[in-house]
Amino acid sequence: MSVEVERKFLCSADTLKTLEEIGAVCVGQRQFLDQYFDTPKFDLTLKDMWLRNRKGCWELKCPTPVDRTEETSGEQSKAAALCTRYKEITNLPEIQTRVREVVKDVCERRETSSSQEDEESWLSKINLVCFAAFTTVRRSFTLEEEGVQIDLDQADFGYHVGEIEVLVPEGGDVQSALEKIERTARKLGELKRVEGKMNVYLKRNHPEHYAKLLSEHVL
Repeated sequence: MSVEVERKFLCSADTLKTLEEIGAVCVGQRQFLDQYFDTPKFDLTLKDMWLRNRKGCWELKCPTPVDRTEETSGEQSKAAALCTRYKEITNLPEIQTRVREVVKDVCERRETSSSQEDEESWLSKINLVCFAAFTTVRRSFTLEEEGVQIDLDQADFGYHVGEIEVLVPEGGDVQSALEKIERTARKLGELKRVEGKMNVYLKRNHPEHYAKLLSEHVL
């Protein structure tokens, strides 16, 4: 299990040129469909938990608590505030267990099979429905000396955004990841807060859901 430390940045016409100048290496392009699930009452997302299926694989992103020993002041603190940190769970039985801890009105039986039929069954039993689905074309780059990945995403609803990401083993050095991300952001000249794809998608397509998440300070 790993913790994804990530910072969004705004793509521009000069982004590819800047990436080349700082020594980023393109490692490929791919396209994928993301489908996000929640209850009709938004039980998961109101707790900042994001359940998605990408290319047949399940993933649950859960927020990680901030370690007080990592807190700093001034510019470092501001830079850290621009990043998100989520634990990524990809084991389906564990995902089902975590979801049931949040969603109360579920059956007691635990499905452990990973077949498509059983996956659809557990979704319906917990009353999970797809609230967002969009396709992304992603170009990925690496900076070997920094150990970071940079993704340039183009979503099918007309939004472009970049992501600087460092994966940290659970219990690993998050502060080091934050510093790597900040150095990379400065090289790119990207120092402002930028909305992610999900924020923009919900704002445009599901304003009620978006408003609830805003009121609970999730977004």
